[in-house]
Amino acid sequence: MAKGAKDRFHNLAGCSFDKGFYSPDNKGQLGNILDYVILPKKGRLSAKDKEIERSEEFVLSRRKHSAVESSINALENHGLDRCLDHGLHGFKRYVALSVLARNMQILGHLIQQKELRRQKRRKAA
Repeated sequence: MAKGAKDRFHNLAGCSFDKGFYSPDNKGQLGNILDYVILPKKGRLSAKDKEIERSEEFVLSRRKHSAVESSINALENHGLDRCLDHGLHGFKRYVALSVLARNMQILGHLIQQKELRRQKRRKAA
């Protein structure tokens, strides 16, 4: 997966993975493909591992990872939790519609916030 992403996006320097994905073999193979490999370990960490996981690059990448997980959860809440269509074409359609639904929700929220600010200004004046 990482090799395919690197082939498609040449400037990809790093990638963050979930804790369950860690293994010395995975870390070695990913290290050959990417500059930054963010593979957190489960359980108690050695002093060397603590130093690695507290580095600035590691911490920033883990924060981005959380943001991506949040976005995935939002898509699941807007129809991407199950794909009832069959085949690749149906799957792509489901993904596109889920992304569209989420974007419409975000835009609607922004419009509501703008209107609330406008009403507050009118009320204050």
